[in-house]
Amino acid sequence: MTDVIVAQPAPKASSAFLVETVTWVQHWTETLFSFRTTRDPAFRFTSGQFVMVGLTLESGKPLVRAYSIASPAWEDHLEFYSIKVPDGPLTSRLQNIQVGDPVLIGRKPTGTLVLDGLKAGKRLYMLGTGTGLAPWLSLARDPEVYDRFDEVIVTHTVREARDLNYRQLFEQELPNDEYLGDLIAPKLRYYPTVTREPFKTQGRITDLIESGRLFEDLGNPPFDPAVDRVMLCGGPSVLVDLKRQLLERGYAEGSIAEPGDFVLERAFVES
Repeated sequence: MTDVIVAQPAPKASSAFLVETVTWVQHWTETLFSFRTTRDPAFRFTSGQFVMVGLTLESGKPLVRAYSIASPAWEDHLEFYSIKVPDGPLTSRLQNIQVGDPVLIGRKPTGTLVLDGLKAGKRLYMLGTGTGLAPWLSLARDPEVYDRFDEVIVTHTVREARDLNYRQLFEQELPNDEYLGDLIAPKLRYYPTVTREPFKTQGRITDLIESGRLFEDLGNPPFDPAVDRVMLCGGPSVLVDLKRQLLERGYAEGSIAEPGDFVLERAFVES
């Protein structure tokens, strides 16, 4: 049973967790959903960071996993993008949340997918697979990204076209946003790819990089560590391959302590 959490005692805030309220839930497919919660006015984070999110079990203990925050740092709510794992300890429960339900939010956001981990550059590539799109949803809505880069390219690789859940946001809503559209429209490029069915751009992002198709489609030169900065988020295997491709091209991994040419995030929810 996955709905037994309905009878749980009301969770309480602690030194580690805030208790926020679900305000919106969107089930995109049988395996993907998004949700929003309230945001404590004192909660601060940097666009691109992740935080621990979860539920209180019947025992009273918290069950949490790392989730990238999909909303920008200026927004008054918190948004998250999640897969559904049928037997996953957390997502088998979390996928049943409804508006009004309580959710635990960690008090200490962290993560490496932040602008301060990168050197100055001309173009910013954000390469994401599956729900690894989440940090780009935050960063692509942050004005500072467009202040720092002349071109911002978001790639999203999924199995089927119906998994391109935020396609309308990138293609229509952001470029036409009442407040940020003038800043975003001239610089944002969205590059969706599908691996398991016919699509205008088909294939794994690693293959599209290796063949040069990515750059041909965008009308850009191949990766150049002198001007191109890259952020990576996705499954462990694709991160290994993408990191190898960048290292082979002379890229240096960065961190907040020592900014570099690319950064990656390993905190990827799969349970």
